[in-house]
Amino acid sequence: MNSDRSDHGTPRVGQVKEVTSLANPIIKDIRALAQKKHRDETRSFMAEGLKLVIDALDLGWKIKTLVYAKAAKGKPQVEQVAARAVARGGLVLEVSEKVISTITRRDNPQMVVGIFEQRYQPLKDIRPKDGETYVALDRVRDPGNLGTIIRTADAAGASGVILIGETTDPFSLETVRATMGSVFAMPVARASVEEFIRWQKSVSVQVVATHLSGSVDYRTIDYRSKPVVLLMGNEQAGLPVELAREAGALARIPQSGRADSLNLAMATGIMLFEARRHLLSLDAR
Repeated sequence: MNSDRSDHGTPRVGQVKEVTSLANPIIKDIRALAQKKHRDETRSFMAEGLKLVIDALDLGWKIKTLVYAKAAKGKPQVEQVAARAVARGGLVLEVSEKVISTITRRDNPQMVVGIFEQRYQPLKDIRPKDGETYVALDRVRDPGNLGTIIRTADAAGASGVILIGETTDPFSLETVRATMGSVFAMPVARASVEEFIRWQKSVSVQVVATHLSGSVDYRTIDYRSKPVVLLMGNEQAGLPVELAREAGALARIPQSGRADSLNLAMATGIMLFEARRHLLSLDAR
């Protein structure tokens, strides 16, 4: 969005503005972030909640606009985060609850919303080190799955998530909500199938893929000898042949119930914590 410009095209560094109308062009611009096309064009996305905004600022993400409801005005933490946004050149909007509810599409919205600049890690810059684990997701479709996987990868101490092919948007409002703030802590990279295959051949990693035809129990794999890339397939179709054949191990999670498959986010969580089991302890933090 054009939050570093005024309505007349001149810079508006560190402004604070009161807005009450849904017809305000800045509000229309923010509401348009519900559309992927607009997020892509502006390289922007929305995050709800004071804690998420503070975490993002602490981690160095560029804030374009801070929006807070009038009811939150005067609260010390809100005043502090507004001052930080202004200091970084962001636009600060004080709005009615009706406006913030419309922005977030919630009846009981968070009182603080941040508009941030998107950030992707270039795949070529990822050179996995010993003890590191990455999750590679082929054509993940569900925003809730992707958000949960990003959150789980963060919790397990993974080093990044690689999105392969046409995936759901990691910066959609639904995905960001599901990450519970981990979108700001977990590097995300994008790649085509061909780019991923070239990359994994250029680095020293063990690619472990889950596959219905896998013959290896995921618990028996050696996750210690090399950095690990866990390769997970699409929710409906699983991994395509061209990716499955690149894996060093085709793993399967044993099941005994009537269900014939696991939810993608659940399966990824199981694989992540097994791959990192030797690195995790209750006093790790």
